[in-house]
Amino acid sequence: MEHNIKKVTVLLLSIVGAAAIIVSSTTALPSSPLHSTMAQQQQQQNVVQSSSSSSINPPTSPSSSSPSSSSSLANVFKRVENSVVQITSTRSDPNQVTIINGVPATGRSTALGSGFVYDNQGHIITNHHVIDGATTADVTFTDGNTYSAKVIGKDPDADIAVLQITDNFSEEKVMPLPVANSSSLRPGDQLIAIGNPFGLSGTITTGIVSGEGRLLPNPDTGFSIPNIIQTDAPINPGNSGGPLLNIQGQVIGMNTAILSRTGSYSGVGFAIPSNTIAKEVPVLIKGGTYAHPWLGIAGGKITPDIVQIASLPRNYKGVVVGSVQPGSPADKAGIQALTQDMAGSNTRIGDIITSIDGHPTRQIDDIINYVDSNKNVGDNVKLTINRNGQTTDVAATLQARPDTISQQQQQPQQPGLGPIPGLPQLPPELAPLLP
Repeated sequence: MEHNIKKVTVLLLSIVGAAAIIVSSTTALPSSPLHSTMAQQQQQQNVVQSSSSSSINPPTSPSSSSPSSSSSLANVFKRVENSVVQITSTRSDPNQVTIINGVPATGRSTALGSGFVYDNQGHIITNHHVIDGATTADVTFTDGNTYSAKVIGKDPDADIAVLQITDNFSEEKVMPLPVANSSSLRPGDQLIAIGNPFGLSGTITTGIVSGEGRLLPNPDTGFSIPNIIQTDAPINPGNSGGPLLNIQGQVIGMNTAILSRTGSYSGVGFAIPSNTIAKEVPVLIKGGTYAHPWLGIAGGKITPDIVQIASLPRNYKGVVVGSVQPGSPADKAGIQALTQDMAGSNTRIGDIITSIDGHPTRQIDDIINYVDSNKNVGDNVKLTINRNGQTTDVAATLQARPDTISQQQQQPQQPGLGPIPGLPQLPPELAPLLP
């Protein structure tokens, strides 16, 4: 079920200078991406917030969560507090110019976020937007000790970055956090968020899983981050990169953004799932970058109008292909998109994808989540499609996601394409958010 929410903002949870980065959006939730533009909100000055080994373990399934007493929450916090750090990075700011001896010079801004210890080699995990534009950062533990670190790996598409401490930290009690299996999460499971909102180090808040499998648009790249965890645990600017834990104290996600109409916390937060972190971080440590598999389509749900136009059975499930990117795997596989002339007549419903590798698809989210979670560049996928009432299988070989997609490629490439009755229309800027 989709709910239209107007004038909603996604607030990336890092603090830049005295302001928090805000992404203004108009969206349909929960399954639709957000139309994103950048803005800024002045940091709140008066905040009341309660504050209270070996390499990383392989993902393990968390047991079913249940409400815990304050004493057990305190025990979890005590156990993990030395594993959560504050990250301060400095980058050039082209919007801030100072005059030195009559010569203009680009200013610098400071970003503040959170992170957590990955292993005993000094690797720290955080959000890409916390260190975006920087090559080094300061890492501060709860005891106040600060160490220099360098950025060794980053994936803007998934908003993940890896730092490595370069100072001698042998005297620091480094405690890597274990990582759980985020696919075992259920709505209602209890969660714990730890970080540094507004610079208040060592802040713990609690909540539950309020949704799962969301798509979070990344305004820096134009693509969506799949399988996002939605939570009502209070998080704010400065929480970015901090761990979202299950009740056993295992990392189940990384706090990344909030959804808000005002720019302040409104009860909906988003975290990158731990399974994405576990899949990407070893690759980022080894090579510095991560290549996402890409199919190259845009599409939408089947509406009653499309059912009528295509003479489909009532409540037919699948994804209507609205556009195919030229040169993409879908294009090479011969996937056909919906077409229509400018007058709104002569509509031809193209392919309807009903499953991918045997997994049913009801909305575009299903395709994005499956490809990003289960496939790699060069893998094959089998798309089961309905084409003109006939069911057939089409094979596609996934390519690496391009850095950018031009405006001309964001819409179906048929001459004279106009609005298509019955097909949910996304603004042109949203097309790159699809797989």
